Amino acid sequence: MIRARGGFTLVELLVTLAIVGVLATSVVPLAELAVKRTKERELAAALRGIRGALDEYKRAVDEGRVARKADESGYPPSLELLVRGVEDAKDPKKAKIYFLRRLPRDPFYPEASAPAASTWGKRSYASPPEAPEEGKDVFDVYSLAEGAGLNGIPYREW
Repeated sequence: MIRARGGFTLVELLVTLAIVGVLATSVVPLAELAVKRTKERELAAALRGIRGALDEYKRAVDEGRVARKADESGYPPSLELLVRGVEDAKDPKKAKIYFLRRLPRDPFYPEASAPAASTWGKRSYASPPEAPEEGKDVFDVYSLAEGAGLNGIPYREW
């Protein structure tokens, strides 16, 4: 009498491995796409937050709440100032006005130990939009990341 053996045959194991391999190769690109999409959302939110803070600073200068010299544009001299805050010129107690709780990092910046302010490209008020350069103030920020987003627009133009 022949006894049936328990276990899998070599063919069954190879078929199972092939199926697992095909599933794994189809999941990896989807995971990479999800990571890129998450970083792009973080980038858009960070740009929106910093640009909003820059606009609030300019509004405070225009309202006379932040002191300004005659030769200044009205934009902050650095991104760090948005976090450190400035004295309210209209407040008799000279309370500080804060524009950001913390400065977000560019999620695409490769060096994790770099200070948040150095992860952004900065454009001064005096520089043209097609050739942004740093200057005496920070009028706008942009990503230093190479490549384009899922929408086809280069990250530097977001």
